[in-house]
Amino acid sequence: MRIDCHTHFYPAGFLAAIERSSDHAVLRRERDGTLVLAYAGDYNVLAPAHHSLEARLADMERAGIDFAILSLTTPGVHVERTERGVALATLVNDEFATIQRQYPDRFRCLATLPLQAPERAARELERATRELGLVGAMLFSNVNGKPIDLPEFWPIYEAAEALGVPLVIHPTAPSFADVLADYRLVALLGFAYDTTMVAARMVLGGVLDRFPRLTLVQTHLGGALPYLAERIQRGYRAYPELQGRLRRDPLDYFRDMYFDTVLFDPACLLLGLAFAGEDRLILGSDHPHQVGDIERAPRVIEELPISPHAKNKILSENARRLFRLPIGMEQ
Repeated sequence: MRIDCHTHFYPAGFLAAIERSSDHAVLRRERDGTLVLAYAGDYNVLAPAHHSLEARLADMERAGIDFAILSLTTPGVHVERTERGVALATLVNDEFATIQRQYPDRFRCLATLPLQAPERAARELERATRELGLVGAMLFSNVNGKPIDLPEFWPIYEAAEALGVPLVIHPTAPSFADVLADYRLVALLGFAYDTTMVAARMVLGGVLDRFPRLTLVQTHLGGALPYLAERIQRGYRAYPELQGRLRRDPLDYFRDMYFDTVLFDPACLLLGLAFAGEDRLILGSDHPHQVGDIERAPRVIEELPISPHAKNKILSENARRLFRLPIGMEQ
């Protein structure tokens, strides 16, 4: 079985609401009918599978993807005013719950949270998981420029730990996105920076000491984390201002995290596998973004020089355990 854990969908109600009005995003229609969702620092060209379940299922069938964990994507609802962000999160999560009910053998969904209001985000996480049956939530790597290890965001982590649900951390434009305005560098490099930064901050900031049962998922294979984690570990031991801040070494916390496989270079995936271990990698495609690849994502895993048992873990078994999916689910 193949379970795609990093794939995005815009519910119809969300797109309609953004098209009517938004504080920071613009949904425009090109002359050829293509939808483009633009926001500060970047934009998404919407493929049919971004908003059509029929197109999504056809793409999954073509690529041999049996099951998908859907999530909203950039710009999220945290860029809106608080009350509007709360209302949009409620709308998205209600529509995601409907998708789960309609297609119980094909989809589960991650909650969207109004991260600009952490206490209300915590309550929405509880509603979305307990009442609606969503399987976790997606956070962004910063909230309007604020790093998410700050204590103001801790109510979300307290709720997630108590509920026993994972939090998937997705990159967004870093706070210095203005210097990355050319050549789509926000998406190509800025996202990788912010992913690496947030993993380091969540550890060095003590979030995982305060919430030791919190389960975090880093997207895009952790950005540059597998490459730089040894340097972070070395700096933790070398710099007096870092020594002794944590109960364990940074590498121990990093290796408790999960990482999706949204880097399709076999050498990078083997580095990620050596870093995280076969029990901590989950399949991801970044479909249907332009830079995603729903067909290559599983194929590159299947072609790695690793055991069939390890491949099966990455393609499905780790996701079943992480998101508590029914063991006997069939297509």
